[in-house]
Amino acid sequence: MNIYRIFLISLCNVISQRASTVVVALLAIELGAEQFVIGLLIAMYSLFPALFALYAGRISDRHGARLPMLLGSLGLVLGMLLPAAFPVLPVLFVSAALFGMAYIFYHVAVQSLLGAISSDAERTRNFNNYTLIVSAAGFIGPLSAGFAIDHAGYRATYVLLALVALVSVLAQVFARAGAQPKAGGQRAPQGQLAGARELLKQAPLRRTLIGSAAVLTGTDLFQFYMPIYGHSIGLSASKIGFILSMVAVAAFVVRIGLPAMIRRFGEEALLAYSLFFGAATYLFFPFFTDVGVLTVIAFMLGLSLGCGQPLSLMLTYARSPAGRSGEVIGLRLTINNFTHVVVPLVFGSLGSLLGLAPVFWINALLLAGGGAANRPRRT
Repeated sequence: MNIYRIFLISLCNVISQRASTVVVALLAIELGAEQFVIGLLIAMYSLFPALFALYAGRISDRHGARLPMLLGSLGLVLGMLLPAAFPVLPVLFVSAALFGMAYIFYHVAVQSLLGAISSDAERTRNFNNYTLIVSAAGFIGPLSAGFAIDHAGYRATYVLLALVALVSVLAQVFARAGAQPKAGGQRAPQGQLAGARELLKQAPLRRTLIGSAAVLTGTDLFQFYMPIYGHSIGLSASKIGFILSMVAVAAFVVRIGLPAMIRRFGEEALLAYSLFFGAATYLFFPFFTDVGVLTVIAFMLGLSLGCGQPLSLMLTYARSPAGRSGEVIGLRLTINNFTHVVVPLVFGSLGSLLGLAPVFWINALLLAGGGAANRPRRT
């Protein structure tokens, strides 16, 4: 499985994942769900990833990435087809749980595989190119979902997304076997908790994991809560999708110049600066309702989060113990998804009582906390 096939698989799966966040939030609103119920639905995307991400990483380390990637991609297809056939609220919960479980096995495996097939000289370039692909998918997914909803409806949109994910399945089925490095590194301690505690004792890795959780939480919660906010101020699905796509456009732009910025500031310092900038951007968002202004703010947020995501991924892989990169990536996603389970429930309750502004402001605090953890330290 060469690097270009990995990028094609990632493009298709991330398009489906990013588009689904728009569709599920807007469809839940259409079905009459309250904000707390929508928060619970969003949490379902992260419940099983929080429980199984570390396990998924160990499977990838010990048995290779090929099977988890394929089964995960098949799960994405099924997760899209269920609400297409039965567009009712209970099925959305089942779909969200299945989607989260499938995506975490694919996501951990593909990042571990990408690091394993890259030499030290190639790793920064390959991870940066991977995040460029994710940015492109982040632009295509929400934008296409918004237009598809407005012109074809929710069921047709889910079918379209299932077909996109099916392309990644076919790309893996017809990939030549034997091109992937096998597992065989250091074995983790007995039990998931023991392994996690051992990894978290390493201060540089711990700081990176905190920053990574802040970046991914900021990215994913914006994908979920921007549609709710946009609907509350009367924006169409197409306009909501356009605003969301600006985050991906900005991420693509900033990642082109990322290698030069890394050479200038260093990876950890640049991660801290990007988190502080993202926190400031989140503070301003709920004060505006104009589409043009919201688009500019979304672009600024994309500059921040687009910088933070590849940096946290590079640092996570670089600071992983030998033979345990998949486990560390899984721990990274466990922390992130645990936050995703708790935060939407809290935010859903706050949103019902106080409106959506506290959702953005608390997210700003999370990003600022991640920046503080990774701020440059004097030697």
